[in-house]
Amino acid sequence: MREPDFTLSAGPVAASPRVLAALGSPLVYHYDPVFLQRFRDTAEKLKRVFLTGNDVLLLQGEAVLGLESAARGLVQPGTKVLNLVQGVFGKGMGFWLRDFGAELHELEVPYNDAVDPAAVAAFLDANPGIELVTVVHSETPSGTFCDVAAIGAIAHAHGALTLVDCVSSLGGMPLRTDEWQLDVCVAGAQKCLGGPPGMTLMTVSEAAWERIRANPAAPRASYLSLLDWKEQWLDGDKFPFTPSVAELHGVEAAVDELLEKGLEHSIERHARAAAACRAGVKAMGLELWPRSEKIAAACVTAIAVPEGLTDVQVQAHCRERYGVMISGGQGAGNLVRIGHMGISARSLHPVVGLAAVGRTLLDLGVRVDLGAGLEAALAELSGTAAEVA
Repeated sequence: MREPDFTLSAGPVAASPRVLAALGSPLVYHYDPVFLQRFRDTAEKLKRVFLTGNDVLLLQGEAVLGLESAARGLVQPGTKVLNLVQGVFGKGMGFWLRDFGAELHELEVPYNDAVDPAAVAAFLDANPGIELVTVVHSETPSGTFCDVAAIGAIAHAHGALTLVDCVSSLGGMPLRTDEWQLDVCVAGAQKCLGGPPGMTLMTVSEAAWERIRANPAAPRASYLSLLDWKEQWLDGDKFPFTPSVAELHGVEAAVDELLEKGLEHSIERHARAAAACRAGVKAMGLELWPRSEKIAAACVTAIAVPEGLTDVQVQAHCRERYGVMISGGQGAGNLVRIGHMGISARSLHPVVGLAAVGRTLLDLGVRVDLGAGLEAALAELSGTAAEVA
């Protein structure tokens, strides 16, 4: 089978030529002064993306490593945790928290909905003593997002720390770590940043470090140990483990590419691509998966698969017939997703995705107005395309 002509998945996304070139640059000794400076510089640049003065960690593994590391570091048997669930990844965090001994409480909504901050405030009012609130900012399998700006303030007002999964949202959706009082944020490079998938990008507040230091169950001498990174690297000059030189090169290139045009530019570009994609879906006569566009994320457009078909059928046909790789529902429901992150949020990529999905559905016997969908998407893009391309 040939490579796809267009990767419009939910991530890893296609990388730019600049990122690909960086990944292919020479490998150097990880204690070479040039690499040490590059590692430190990349962390400092990421502070401008996270909008934080907190510590930034670059862990040597995809973001699931960072999420588990954070949860293990913050939780010990008996820790009272409120986990907010509106999708697959929020649910998965709950499984971890139970395994780590947390006294787990959950607020759960259907996977096409979003947790209401007012419900979080009401729960914390009625259940004093919650020490940690865990939340997914952008639930990529569902194409929805959660209002972490409001939830961060609510959690802190009730004396709770926050652990935020912003794996898919960093660089493509508003995320103001310090302003929103977020303690630990865990992101991936392979989503809106358009980088390689092998590194966790994480911020940790001083309050979170205090909790981790006081936790006898926090990992030590382990690939999951945040304390090793804090004590050996941030407060010293030694890596706990050999970092991936190539991955760091790719992440730095992706961050540089974003910062040269500006964070706000990147956020606007992702928002415009998402708006165009949603407009096209509706004009074709299809239904968006999120119950409301108000909770639709800018990372992917989730489309309800018409009755009689499955997401597997639609995804496979789109890939095999038209060379366009989209994503299925990943357990969130019978839906497919057009990704618009990184370079796939540029130019006419959303139109390509809509054309492939619409033509696939016509091939499979579903009546859609493909022309109207493409016209609607183009009309949405045309207003600011020159400004944010």
